[in-house]
Amino acid sequence: MLASFDHTISLIAPAKINLALHVTGRRDDGYHLLDSLVVFARFGDRLDVTKAVVDSFTISGPYGADLPGDESNLVLKARDALRRHYPEKATPVAIHLEKYLPIASGIGGGSSDAAAALRALTTLWGIEASLIELAALGLPLGADVPMCLHGEALIARGIGEDIERIAAFPRLPMVLVNNGVTVSTPQVFSALGRRDNPPLPALPLRMGPGDVCTYLAQTDNHLFAATQKLAPSINDSMQALIETNPLLARMSGSGGTCFAIYADDEMAEAAATRLHKTQPDWFVVATSTEGN
Repeated sequence: MLASFDHTISLIAPAKINLALHVTGRRDDGYHLLDSLVVFARFGDRLDVTKAVVDSFTISGPYGADLPGDESNLVLKARDALRRHYPEKATPVAIHLEKYLPIASGIGGGSSDAAAALRALTTLWGIEASLIELAALGLPLGADVPMCLHGEALIARGIGEDIERIAAFPRLPMVLVNNGVTVSTPQVFSALGRRDNPPLPALPLRMGPGDVCTYLAQTDNHLFAATQKLAPSINDSMQALIETNPLLARMSGSGGTCFAIYADDEMAEAAATRLHKTQPDWFVVATSTEGN
């Protein structure tokens, strides 16, 4: 979602949800090969960029205090990568990030923020760059950045750079839950028991929410068992979601956010309300994915 007000570009950096994640191999350089079904939620961080006299970067939001505001932040890395590539266009900018997604939570917050920064600054600076060109700039920042630039249902293969858009994919009512557990993605990959799993099966011809969940039942998140070993409290999130009777509940990415899919928005809202009451300190959001 892109908007421009008085030379300010505002973008939502949506949560990236791994509906299914198969680990299919590992390269000689240590990077794991994946087959992943990815969708994006209608909920995420907010990024505002404005032309300014000097560069600045500020952060707010419920999880803003947990995020570094220095050059290690992926938003500034994205700004600097674009600036190096288009120095004649890159005037100073004020960037503000409202952080609504938990840190290190398996839903691509940092990568989505970086993708939003690339898209917003491309617009602000009047840069004519294709999605392929931006993805090439984003890949060194993180394997998830190219798919976050697409921002729609897709299959990602390789280390995440081989992207296949799904032509027709339904909107999925969903609840996201994070009980505060933080997980190190490199540690999760190191704890994997197997790295030569089969790829994802072919997608079904019918694609309603129920059809998607039937398909997902044939798939897995191969990182879940490793995350369970490193952070057993992930089971608390899973159990809480299962008790709301969803169509399906699963962990996203390497954790620690879990998601559940429901038949309709009303059921998702009711589940989120229940979880808010029983677990008031958890991150709980009723949302839906963007359909293609």
